[in-house]
Amino acid sequence: MRTGALAVLVASAVLLSGCGGSGSKSNGEAAKAPKQVVADALAAAVGAKGVHVSGSILSSGTTLTLDLRIVKGAGGSGQMSQQGLSFKLIRVGDKAYINGSDAFWKKFGGAGVATLLHDKWLSGSATTGNFASLTALTDIPKLFNGALGSHGTLKNAGETTYKGQKAVAIKDSSNGGTLYVAATGTPYPIAIVSGKEGAITFDEWNKTVSISAPKGAVDIGSLGG
Repeated sequence: MRTGALAVLVASAVLLSGCGGSGSKSNGEAAKAPKQVVADALAAAVGAKGVHVSGSILSSGTTLTLDLRIVKGAGGSGQMSQQGLSFKLIRVGDKAYINGSDAFWKKFGGAGVATLLHDKWLSGSATTGNFASLTALTDIPKLFNGALGSHGTLKNAGETTYKGQKAVAIKDSSNGGTLYVAATGTPYPIAIVSGKEGAITFDEWNKTVSISAPKGAVDIGSLGG
């Protein structure tokens, strides 16, 4: 249960109000065994209709930032960047779309591709091929099963606050990192923090946004290679 778990998902290619539901009465998570708190947080996350994921993580020695909005059963959209290279992404069902900066396309496709895709979206399958890893980032069950489903020895450090919100801190003493879970209302995950590796935050639970395919996208199959 580390930010590295999310980094793996990305490499094979998270602060506002409302993070953990409403109300100020304790939800009892602070008194539970740490594994149960994680299980409750996972169940709450997987059952949500939507979530905003943002933050930064250390991936392959460089900092990667992400800002994604995910809608259960529909897909997700947002932006990611690493080493000054940024791209927007959209997934709608089994189709994924990428809109990269000129520097991004030049780095990964060459000058010709950068010219061809300037201000354009590139489309491809979200289930197979180069874009398949984006599904793990824009699918709520897959994202949270990946982020919370694997951990070492856990310790419930009790109730605290994170970014002004009451939370239960679950520390992974084997792998490092702390999971913050809402201590009031529904026990949604609030954040995963791991020292120098960075932090990913989760908020705007159950808020859904409109996600639609961009017009005029260039099919990846037309690029050849």
